[in-house]
Amino acid sequence: MDFPLTDLMDQDACYHRLVTLLHPAGLTCPACKVSDHLRVHRRRRAPVLDYRCTACGRVFNAFTATPLEGTHRRPAQIMLILRGFAQGVPTAQLARELGCDRKHLLELRRRMQDNATRWLDRNPLDDAVVEADEMYQNAGEKGIPHGDPDDPPRRRANSRRGHGSFANDRPPVAGVVGRASGEVRLEVVGSAGSEELGEVVEGSCLSGTTVNTDEWAGYSRVGGCHDRVHATVDHSGARSGYAIDADGDGVREVHCNTMEGIWTGLRNFLRPFRGVSKWCESQYVAMFQWGHNIKEVTDEFLRVMLGIPPYTVFAS
Repeated sequence: MDFPLTDLMDQDACYHRLVTLLHPAGLTCPACKVSDHLRVHRRRRAPVLDYRCTACGRVFNAFTATPLEGTHRRPAQIMLILRGFAQGVPTAQLARELGCDRKHLLELRRRMQDNATRWLDRNPLDDAVVEADEMYQNAGEKGIPHGDPDDPPRRRANSRRGHGSFANDRPPVAGVVGRASGEVRLEVVGSAGSEELGEVVEGSCLSGTTVNTDEWAGYSRVGGCHDRVHATVDHSGARSGYAIDADGDGVREVHCNTMEGIWTGLRNFLRPFRGVSKWCESQYVAMFQWGHNIKEVTDEFLRVMLGIPPYTVFAS
């Protein structure tokens, strides 16, 4: 059930939050960069005010020369869009609740999610022990017209046997999670081969890290050329298990259960979208990674979504 929210939001509070996000060092003239010669020029779109710089004569507002330049959306609507994208609210639902055009809102979503993907934290985890695993998510060519009925854009309940791949519309999502930090690194890959999975593991943890995986042969290179300690638990066969005690201390330390729980969270995050395009799946996975790692929306994350690189926020 949809519940329109735009009439319940404080436009002034949302406007001031957006000004803080876009101008963390304070509002300045986009032409001459001064802040002490600004006068209110027009109030016709209050609370979005037009200012005039008495030093150079430039007329502007808080959105000028920012990623929101030219927008006609009210501040409350912009904040609700940011909130919806961050929480994984489906585009169709957001469009109905906010009275927006669905196509334009989807284009905006993809731009903002692309920003979040571009500035995702890809630094290696410094945990001494990590878990690596992969999941296979049904994702076809949603949104792309297909005239051939035998080649649908989406294969619902795709039950292809074996390990999926990008080519058969079941792209693998490779993941590495730190046991101590709980932080995760996720990557959509073309296939679950040893080369691609090995590269994900190598880029996600430091040399000497103990990497727990299952018995899949795609992790065969982890303990060799990638200079990690490789511990495995066998999920298949008659002697299968989900955790083993490898050192005899009574603690079943070799397992991938943390990563398995994260896959449940990722599937729950993707489920409301009723299928995503495999060409855009990495964006949705990136949004989930942001949410899992930071837990609560921060100003840095909102600036990243808006297209403001983290390293330029306080640059002079």
